[in-house]
Parts: sequence; C-alpha cells; structure tokens
Amino acid sequence: MIRGTGLSGPARARGDRADGKAVTSVMRAAVADGLRGAIMAAIAVSAIGGWPSEPLQAQQSRPNVFFDCNGPRCDRQYYRTEIAWVNWVNDRNVADVHVIMTSQGTGAGGREYLMDFMGTDDESPYTDQQTYQSLPTDTDREVLDGVANTLALGLAVFANQSGYRGLASVIPLATEQPEQQVEGIVSADEVDDPWNLWVFRLNGGAGIEGESSRSNTELEGRFSAWRTAPVWKFSISGGMAHNRLRIDLTDREFRDNRTRWNVDTRLVYSLAEHWSVGLMGSAGRFLTYNLNRRFAATPTLEFSVFPYEEATRRSFTFRYSMARIYNEYTERTIYDVTQESRWVESMELRLDQRQTWGSVGAGASGSLYLHDTDLRRFSIWGGASIRIVRGFTVNISGNASWVNDQIFLSARGATDEEALLRLQRRPTDFDYGTEIGFSYQFGSIYNNVVNNRIRPRF
Repeated sequence: MIRGTGLSGPARARGDRADGKAVTSVMRAAVADGLRGAIMAAIAVSAIGGWPSEPLQAQQSRPNVFFDCNGPRCDRQYYRTEIAWVNWVNDRNVADVHVIMTSQGTGAGGREYLMDFMGTDDESPYTDQQTYQSLPTDTDREVLDGVANTLALGLAVFANQSGYRGLASVIPLATEQPEQQVEGIVSADEVDDPWNLWVFRLNGGAGIEGESSRSNTELEGRFSAWRTAPVWKFSISGGMAHNRLRIDLTDREFRDNRTRWNVDTRLVYSLAEHWSVGLMGSAGRFLTYNLNRRFAATPTLEFSVFPYEEATRRSFTFRYSMARIYNEYTERTIYDVTQESRWVESMELRLDQRQTWGSVGAGASGSLYLHDTDLRRFSIWGGASIRIVRGFTVNISGNASWVNDQIFLSARGATDEEALLRLQRRPTDFDYGTEIGFSYQFGSIYNNVVNNRIRPRF
C-alpha cells in the first residue's frame, strides 16, 4: 500500500470562471508500480461544479456514483463540489459504481482510508481499490483534499475502463525525484527515525458549569504512547481526572468530590497470518465500582477467520483471555472483604461486515470467576444498517447482558443521591438497550448542485 504526498493542495484548482469558460481541474494521487517506485497521476477534468444544473440527458452521459461511507471524512458535499464530472446518486440500485470507504488508524496516529470501487454491471464485473494515508499533523482540509484526490483517481480509472470517454484522463507526470512523491509502509530499519517509530500524545483540559443551585468542576489530563510495527504492537495510555459536584436540595446541600485514574497497556505479537497473542495490563481507581485500586494482567489469544488486512471491510474473530485481578475496595463488599485476588476466564466472538447492501456487526462475550463459577456474565450486542429497497434504510442496534458477577458491590449500598446521579453501582441481574430507526429518501437522484449560501449553524 502507498500514500501519495503533495496531496495537501486543493482537490481542484480554482480559477477565473468569467466569460463562461470551463476551468481545468487537476488532481494528483500516487499509484503503485508493484512494490517499487511510483508515478504521479493527474486527472484533467473539463466539467466544473457550481454551474447551472445540466439537462438530464447530459447528466446520464456521466457515470452514476453511489458513495457509501460512515465515519471520519464522509463529507459528501465537499466531494460533490470537488469532483463535479460524475453524477452523485442517492440510490445504489441506479449506480454504475458503488464506492465503499472505510478507515483505520495508523501507527503514527494518522488514518488509512481504503476505497473499494465495485461496478454494478454483472456482465462486465469491475473491482478496484485505492488507498490514502493521512498524517497525524494534517489539518482537516489537508485530509479532505487527500481523500478527494484519491477518490477522483479511482473514479477516473473506472470512467476510462467503462467507456465514459472524454470525462477524465490519467496522464503520467515526469518527476526527477519520485521518492519524494510516494512513501511506502516502512520499518525502523529503512528510515532514519530518531523516534524509532514511537508516537506520544498529551491531553489536558478543565471545565466548569453551573447555575444558582448547582455547580460542577472537572480537571482532566491524559497521556498515551504507542509503537506499531508489522510484527509487534505496543501501547500505553493513562489519565487522571478530578470532579467536584455541588447540588442544593430542598433540605440540604449535596457535595461529591472524587478523583479517578487509570493506566492501560497492550502488547501484541503477530503469531501467524490468522493468529495473534497479546498481554494486556491495567490499573486504576474507580469509585463508582467501589474500587480504591484495581490491578489486572490479561494474557490473550485471538484467531481471525479472515486476514487481518481485510478488517475494515470484514472481520470474524475469536478471543480467549485469562486474567489475574487484584481489587482493593473503598468499602467492605457484600462478600465481607476489603481486598481480594481472583482469576477470571473470558471468551469473545465478534463479526463485522461492510457490504454494498449495508453494514452489520454482532458479538457475544462471556466471563466467569474460577474460584466460584456461579459468578459469571454473558453479553450479546449487534447492529445493522440495511437498505431494504430503493431509498429505504433500516437501522437497528441493541445489547443485553445477564449479570451475576458484581463482587465489588458495597455492603452499605447506594444512597438515593448516588443512585440518581449514578455515582455508585447498584445490584442488578441484567442490563439492556436497543434502538431502531429508518430513513426514506425519494425524489431526484441526479441533482449534483451544491449551494453553500446561508448554511445552518450546526
């Protein structure tokens, strides 16, 4: 996979539109030549957005594009503006090409965007994939331009191969120093990296809100560091927060001051193409769970049915863990202890799919304490966004847990104020949640006009 540099400029060069003259749009993206070298490609486009809407007959001479994206950088209006030589349609059933864009984090803290182009003509199957990697220091505009350039390149290739002649052309550009135009995925041995692939991040903040009968103040700081390589992956993160709450009740004043902190580490080794092994550690203070201190070490083994490289489009994983935990409680528990060490066994099954008909994700997990196997928990969750018919999409999500492992509960119980404000956990046998909704869009599918006048505030 490669990422193109020089993509931070506008996805379309602006020029003078006086006298009704079309302005050429130049887009650059890097295309790979195996694992060696690369060339720069430019897309010269004569159709410019922002002009009056063209007749339907003219629009139908362009490919219909259905853009399927959920997540970061799904700015459809921006891409419609920058790539105005295709028809952006709202129904995949009338599309000539279906584009699915997914993303995942990179080791440096940026993101890798994968765009899968799938033609809808069963007689002439078409598939292609383009990849763009953003840097953690890129601005929002630079990332949008990079994604737009890569998306335009993929659409230009599709248009060329599918017979939409004259819309776009891919022209190789000569460069004296191609190594400055293209970067590959590198290891620490291949570059002079003074940080040895390590990335660090610090965050901090403070907030205050209130009114005459209520006030809340919070201070928070966080840190994280990680190193990602093809075989090994390591990360550590942690933070501390102090919260001060005051509420005037009818007969008294309620105050709550608490400090929480946590540190989490993760070490992962790529055992084989479908196997991974890891060791996770955690420590923290969580007063909501009656935990003054908690420490845990968790060896983990994971099997992936599909190759890990396909995780943004489809994944099916099995995970087994055995954890050793130590709890020190703020108050004596319902089991009449103030501290304890236990073994916890857990398993997890997870499935995620992103296809042309929509996306679906589901999973199940179970855990139990080995000293008393009656102390257990079982959870299921799932969600789906499915296009039923033209323009009609159903969204559903839900989760449920059967709970019998609350060894941390305080023998004192929670006061009414703590229960209402969820400052202290209460005993329960289950918890659940579900949401269902739909969207139905109909009308013109060929309107590519973008009008940014008097935009809504949010």
